[in-house]
Amino acid sequence: MADPLLVLDVVGLTPRLLAHMPRLRAVADTGFRAELGTVLPAVTCSAQATMLTGVPPAEHGIVGNGWYFRDLGEVFLWRQHHALMGGEKVWQAARRRRPDYTVANICWWYAMGADVNWTVTPRPIYYADGRKEPDCYTDPPELHDELTGRLGGFPLFTYWGPGAGMPSSRWICRAAEQVMTEKNPDLTLVYVPHLDYDLQRFGPSAPQASAAAAELDTVLGPLLDAAAARNATVVVLSEYGITEASRPVDVNRLLRAEGLLRVYTQDGMEYLDPWTSRAFAVADHQVAHVYVKDPADVPAVAKLLSGLPGVAEVLDEAGKAGYGLDHPRSGELVLVAEPDAWFTYYYWLDDGRAPDFARLVEIHRKPGYDPAELFFDPAAPGAAKRRAAVALARKKLGMRYLMSVVGLDAGARAVRGSHGRLPADPQDGPVLLCSAPGPARDRYQATEVKGLLLTLAGLAEATGERS
Repeated sequence: MADPLLVLDVVGLTPRLLAHMPRLRAVADTGFRAELGTVLPAVTCSAQATMLTGVPPAEHGIVGNGWYFRDLGEVFLWRQHHALMGGEKVWQAARRRRPDYTVANICWWYAMGADVNWTVTPRPIYYADGRKEPDCYTDPPELHDELTGRLGGFPLFTYWGPGAGMPSSRWICRAAEQVMTEKNPDLTLVYVPHLDYDLQRFGPSAPQASAAAAELDTVLGPLLDAAAARNATVVVLSEYGITEASRPVDVNRLLRAEGLLRVYTQDGMEYLDPWTSRAFAVADHQVAHVYVKDPADVPAVAKLLSGLPGVAEVLDEAGKAGYGLDHPRSGELVLVAEPDAWFTYYYWLDDGRAPDFARLVEIHRKPGYDPAELFFDPAAPGAAKRRAAVALARKKLGMRYLMSVVGLDAGARAVRGSHGRLPADPQDGPVLLCSAPGPARDRYQATEVKGLLLTLAGLAEATGERS
């Protein structure tokens, strides 16, 4: 029987950052290091789904971190149900040869409802009075108290938002260590988000980026030691590299100015109206899906958006097929940003008409990704922090509150790093490290990760998978 596997998804890891991470570099000392080709869009959900299934977004259906659910008429990001991801998962392929193959998923996406043995994923408590409190979801349910009894509650507010930082990644690593030690899974998948934060806030060449890499390397040490104690094979990989970007591009504002995007108004606030809009964009870092209601409008919308500064490519059906992104969930058009640009979701033309959630850390209500959530409003950070203190006081008193701390255009202009494009330089792209030398190669594609893991598990031959 092959040794157990620990697969660390160290989001944002690149060859440049490895220079500051001796513990991670040492993983390859007995094995190998390879370039890792990613997918378009190079974002968390699409990349993870590709690595787990061995097929591109056109087949597994995860076309971004979110999309327009046409049958519901709603834009949703960061859904969690496993059924959204098509394709055969690596553990399902493994179980065709070894039905007793066991798997622990520690914070990889689409974990809820997955047919694995142990699941841990962030999941706030949403109280009836509107409060949101940190917590996590586990399966089996008793794992929740086993973890929180020893580690404390999951530090949700350091997982994302202005307070995002090391406590969440440290908790995840310690939870993975506990599950590995006490449950002994054959495959342990661990998602470690820390490098996402300061690289987007300050850019990958800022001193904060190298400091984050060095700090994370130290935090990963005990988990790597626990893997060594189990004689586990370690695979370290990343989904994308974050590159310098400082130019926000307002696709939806252009579509609105041209009369293609419509809003409706309630209590003086404007909300995107996808039901009546002729065209609108779901922004996702450096990629945006543009949904066009009438096929006859597609050429005109494509021409309009091709002239928008910051847009590098406008992908039509043929273009999407070329990138393996031609799935019904994709927009009629897909935009790719220029290297120094990224796409906002903003659709209002007057900040006074923005919805209240625009100034909150609210990943589920915004119809697009918002990296400004990583900052206290840069236009008035002191005032934003005072509002946060007042909100916390109201929360402690059991009163309703809004954590209104996120800047709008000022927040967007503060962003210094982004991702989603395919990397121009391998030094800025994903990397793969493996502690076993057998399947050494100079480069793997994301679609080949599944086959690599099956090879390392000694289960590739019977499944027909190859690394």
